[in-house]
This record gives sequence, C-alpha cells and structure tokens, in this order.
Amino acid sequence: MTTPLYQRLQQYINNEAISLHVPGHKNNTIGQLDKLDWSMDMTEITGLDDLHQPDDVLAQSMAGIHKHRDYQAYYLVNGTTSGILAVMQAFQHVKGDYLLARNAHKSVFNGLDLVEGQAELAATTVSTDTHQYVAPLFDQERLQNKRLAVVTYPNYYGETFDIASLVNDAHQSGVPVLVDEAHGAHFGLEGFPDSALQTGADFVVQSYHKTLPTLTMGSILFIHKDAPQKEAVERYLTYYQSSSPSYIVMASLELGHAFYQKFHDTHFTCKRNRLIAALRECGLVVTEVADPLKLVVCSRGYDGETLQRLFEEQEIYCELADDQQVLLILPLWHEGDTFPFEKLIERLRHIQIEARASETPVQDSMCLTRTHGYIASQRIEEVKAVRLEDSLGCVLAESLIPYPPGIPLMFKGEVVTTEMIEQLRQWSERQLRVEGLRHDTIRVKDE
Repeated sequence: MTTPLYQRLQQYINNEAISLHVPGHKNNTIGQLDKLDWSMDMTEITGLDDLHQPDDVLAQSMAGIHKHRDYQAYYLVNGTTSGILAVMQAFQHVKGDYLLARNAHKSVFNGLDLVEGQAELAATTVSTDTHQYVAPLFDQERLQNKRLAVVTYPNYYGETFDIASLVNDAHQSGVPVLVDEAHGAHFGLEGFPDSALQTGADFVVQSYHKTLPTLTMGSILFIHKDAPQKEAVERYLTYYQSSSPSYIVMASLELGHAFYQKFHDTHFTCKRNRLIAALRECGLVVTEVADPLKLVVCSRGYDGETLQRLFEEQEIYCELADDQQVLLILPLWHEGDTFPFEKLIERLRHIQIEARASETPVQDSMCLTRTHGYIASQRIEEVKAVRLEDSLGCVLAESLIPYPPGIPLMFKGEVVTTEMIEQLRQWSERQLRVEGLRHDTIRVKDE
C-alpha cells in the first residue's frame, strides 16, 4: 500500500515549510501542543466521561473554558460546522424564516438544506480594502418574523463591523442571533477586537484551531444563559458530533484556552511590525485590517494567484489567494515559541516583485451581490453534469463555492445565466478552487 498523504505531509516538513495560514499552532511552533502524547488517544473508559452526556472530567474541562460569565462552553470535535448545524436544526420548528448574511459559510446553507428551510439574504456591504463582504444590514423590515439570524464576524479577511448594534437590533425585534466567529477565537486579547461574547449574542461559535494553538477540528460553541432552544441545541450536538470524540483534540482545546488566558503581547507587535516592513521592502502593498492577526498583501499589476506562487517558491504558505491579493494569518508570537521568524524574513528577501505599470490589468471575477435576496432549500433528485457552454438556462443542482473562504456565490436552484457562465469560465481559466466546478462542467437538474 502506498502512503501519498503521509509522504506529501512529510515533504512539507522536510522543506521546512513556513505557515502563514491556519491552524494557529503554525506547524507546532506556537503554544504547547508538544505536551500532548499520542498515547492520550483514548476513548470513553472509566474516568474519561462522555461528551454526549458529560458529568465528570469533560464537564469540569468545559466549565474551565470561561470567557464571559453569561456563557457556557461546549466542545466541538467536528469543527465549527457541527455547532452551526446543531443551532440551525434546533430552530427548525420555530415560526418564520432564517435571516442570513450573504457571507455566511457554506455550512450555514447546508444547515438550511437539512431543515428544508427558507431564508432571507440580507444586503451586505463590501469592503473597499479587500473587496469582500463585511456587514449585513438588518433593518426592522428584514427582522420581522425571523426565527434566527446568522452572521459572520469577523469576515475571513479580519474585517469587523458594529456587531453589538446588530445583536441589539435583532433582540429588539425578538430575533435570536448565531454569530459565526470562526476566525475570532483570539478576540478579547489586549490589542485585538472585542468578541461577540461581549454583545449578548445567543450563540457564538469559535474555531479555536484557526488562530489559537489547538489541533484542527477543535472548536467551541458558547451558549448564552438566556438563549432559546438551548436543550434542543444540546440534543442536536449529539447528532452532529462523533460518538467517539478525539480526546487529544479536546485536550488541545484545554491547552489552547490556557494559552489564551496567559497570552501577553511581549513579542507579537514587534515581530508583526518587522514582518510588515519586510513585505514592503519586497515591493508589496500591505493592508492592515481590524484584526492585527490578518494582513492583506497585493502588488500593482499582480493577481493573487501569482503572488501566492512567489511566496510558495520560497516555501512560505499563505492562507488564500483571490483575484487581487493574498491573505496572511500571523502567529500569536510569544516568549519561547519556535516559529522560524528570522528564516521567514530571510526568505522574503528572495521574492522578486517587479515594477509594473498602473494600467496593467488585474482581473476581478468575484462579482458580489450586495442587495437583499431570498433562498429556499430545494431537493433535486435527478442530476446531470453539463459543460459550461451547454448550461445556459439550466437549474444548478449544487452551489458553486470558491474555497477558501467557502462562501457560496451561486446557489443551488438558481437558473444559469450568460453572466454566470462567463464568471465560471474565468474561475476555470484561473484554476481557482471552486467546489462544484469540475473540469469546465457543473451539475444541473436533469429536466
């Protein structure tokens, strides 16, 4: 038997790949994951409790995840997705439609499918800095007769908005709020934005593994003491989580939270400033966003994919590249970390950015809809694959999702238009990773 995955991972290690992407432990150079031992990979033996009905050590462990007195923490070993699905399922029989921000993660739309529900898509602002969705607009009209609002805070690129006012407006209309704070597990630390936990949101789910030194798939759902449907959410967590949870992942959540509690900015800002200076010395343009852990990097005349290749030629791996830029997710540098910072600075000096004329075009194929919309779950049983040139007028059988960040831009049930085909062609030609687009073909309803 061959071991292609193991060998590929070993290749990255042998090449001393430098991580400017998730997870937050940055190839085990941040935090204390070296305290974990593979022999800790145990099961629900006597003394190790049961995640589906915790009343012993796991209950004690989750009680120690204390970020705000009004919230109870629940371990998620199947990632933030499992928390989102459990909350959405818990509201399936509540009267009204869901209200979603347009930059909701694909797991939110999958949740809508599972409950066979309907949702209003809120008009959502687009950033002039990153050209990405930022703030959903929840006016009183949109909040009427809604069972649950779901918003993303911060967005994938580290941009924030007035989440406190949004939650307050929703609560004034009697609408509970689920905040997908996947990229904000470190929020609340000195020098970083406040967490949605400070707003009284009913449910806040954080991907600890993305920005804190925790193993991948380790997330936490925080439920407010006054949140509706709490017992239903707890029940559905047992549906969407493995009955054999990883004790190593859960132990890493403990270590990640201990890191969060003890973290002090004795190294982070200094190294961040040095990194920004090094990037600019290369001829790159650095945009600083609300979250200091994120940097958006571009250069005149370059698209994001080209810049990403230049970084990867030096064995530096970014979080993502889009049409116009790359996104870097920085480590939470701390005393005693083993992150290869000096090696990173040295490798950056080898990146060659040539001066390009301002008129050099950089193609923007990500056309974002900013207005209100409506979406309903559809069950499409008969499906066929068609080439793009034959898809005009067909009905999409699955959503088209650039990944990362995993935000659907074309929805299942939409009729394929000429504009959509042109955008899909651009994505294909640029070899962007788009879930649902396979070798110039898409899946549509077989009518």
